[in-house]
Amino acid sequence: MENNIDRLRKDIKNLKEISKQNKLDLSDKICYLENLLEESIIKSRNLTPYDKVSISRDINRPKTLDYINIITSSFLELQGDRYFGDDKAIVGGIGKIGKHSVTIIGNQKGNSTKENIYRNFGMAKPEGYRKALRLMKQAEKFGRPIITFIDTSGAFCGVEAEERGEGEAIAKNLKEMSMLKVPIISIVIGEGGSGGALGIGVGNEICMLENSVYSVISPEGLSSILFKDSSKSKDACEYMKMTAKDLKEFNIIDNIIEEPLGGAQNDVKYMGEKIKEYIIERLNFYNNLNKDEIVEHRYNKYRNIGRYFY
Repeated sequence: MENNIDRLRKDIKNLKEISKQNKLDLSDKICYLENLLEESIIKSRNLTPYDKVSISRDINRPKTLDYINIITSSFLELQGDRYFGDDKAIVGGIGKIGKHSVTIIGNQKGNSTKENIYRNFGMAKPEGYRKALRLMKQAEKFGRPIITFIDTSGAFCGVEAEERGEGEAIAKNLKEMSMLKVPIISIVIGEGGSGGALGIGVGNEICMLENSVYSVISPEGLSSILFKDSSKSKDACEYMKMTAKDLKEFNIIDNIIEEPLGGAQNDVKYMGEKIKEYIIERLNFYNNLNKDEIVEHRYNKYRNIGRYFY
């Protein structure tokens, strides 16, 4: 759907063509529309934290598989945890990004209610985290860098997930990921919720798309605890410091990838190319580090989070 900014750009372009073809002076009208365009762009960039939460949850927002199809020249999906089954909330496999052979793992939501039910709304069960770890250990064995796409409100909290060891599966991933001898690049593409996100998010680098969010709990959950009223989630967003800009200032994340105006869903191909460009640039950096340096780089990153200097 065409937004106001796109319409203004199109109108300006049309007026310039009419002015040139017919030798008319339309500079006043063009100038007026250009001023409107500039104001609209500034307004679109000045989103509240609640606005960004809404954008991150948009059902039309690109998912992990959308980006995989854009950034890889080939991709082979691998399934199953070799213990219980295959969790459709997490996808993973082997792909080629530029000259780099990589393992890609990510939360997968749906583009419709039916697909979201099939994907369990991107909320992984223990077998999802065990599948992810199996693929990560395989990547380490064959020297492939790991790319993870984070997009989940949290791990699935159903009884069956607890029975099969949800907490243990996530904890094991945290431990094992911290010691893997290949680079790990984690990218938050939508929601990054609590341990569900951390289970595939212990990276050498954590990057966020501009309108994504990353937090220990949802705004609704925090407002229920803090304000005893889940309807105050809009206020909670202001306190939580969950936006990419806030987390970059706190040195919790390393980079922010700018989105198209209105969100990644407005230009999926552009967003995918920006992500691909970022991944290739960072993988080229890690090519210059040996295995021990890669582990030390990741260790130092987490040791320095939360450190304050007076």
